[in-house]
Amino acid sequence: MKFANLVDTIIEAPVVTSFTSIGYHVRSRLDHWRPLDSYNLIGRTIVVTGATSGLGRHAAQRFAAAGATVVISGRDRAKADRVKAEISEETGSKTIDVAIADMGELDQVRNLAEALRAKHERIDVLVHNAGALSAERGTTSDGFEATVASQVLGPFLLTSLLVDRLAAAAPGRVIAISSGGMYATGLTIDHLQMEQHEYRGTEQYARAKRAQVTLNELWAQRVPSEEVVFQAMHPGWADTPGVKTSLPTFHKITGRLLRSVEQGADTMVWLAADDGLPRSTSGCFWLDRRQRPIHKLPRTRRTDTVERRAELWGWCLAQTDASAAT
Repeated sequence: MKFANLVDTIIEAPVVTSFTSIGYHVRSRLDHWRPLDSYNLIGRTIVVTGATSGLGRHAAQRFAAAGATVVISGRDRAKADRVKAEISEETGSKTIDVAIADMGELDQVRNLAEALRAKHERIDVLVHNAGALSAERGTTSDGFEATVASQVLGPFLLTSLLVDRLAAAAPGRVIAISSGGMYATGLTIDHLQMEQHEYRGTEQYARAKRAQVTLNELWAQRVPSEEVVFQAMHPGWADTPGVKTSLPTFHKITGRLLRSVEQGADTMVWLAADDGLPRSTSGCFWLDRRQRPIHKLPRTRRTDTVERRAELWGWCLAQTDASAAT
């Protein structure tokens, strides 16, 4: 184990070796990972947002293959229905459902929560995977910057509305899919939503992901781990349709070093499926089935104050009117 820890530390330091397929291959062998296809999820209900492509689709397929009741959530009904049919054919599963919502539109998130509550007395896992990096600034019908709305406010609201259903699983699990890009930026609330004149898609995405990871820790502080366990993870650099579209130059440069979708989704599926993780890990951040710090740079750590965390929580409460998230 000491040797494995040493090797992990060595490959964690340079981003290229840690975030690419190199890190995945080395760590999976060093730590003798349990195969994902060995998990049995029969009887569990798992909701995956952003499940119609990329990491979310692969995770939904894995969950269905393991016997779970899977709720595929996406924005496009036709696409979601097509993915449902594909996964059903691939896995033989008859317990796949579709729920439609744009996670950046808060009224749609409320409707999604209502539909899930009406159909499920218990939700075992909620995976917040929806959201993309956009080069152009978008605005929701509520007036929020689209990236922040879909990756901070929407997930916060949905979690707050489903906490009791998750707690019924004793414990339920909430998994937030973040990005290694958040390491480059600090926690901000006043400047969380970038204005048009300053907008840079990669920076806006990083700010949202930083807030998302911070909220993961705050949820864990507020909800007992006997009721719900909260986890966040980042997939490394994975070759997803979103990366190819949003970061074409990066995609071209990194090329074959990128992780496959299967490799990028591995830790997400593992966090949802493995019962051996102690509840004391609630609030942790993961890469390649190991806990990771949420800061790598002193300058981002300095922004992460108690006061600013409280401000973030209060802002999310105020913007979503999420009275359940107390």
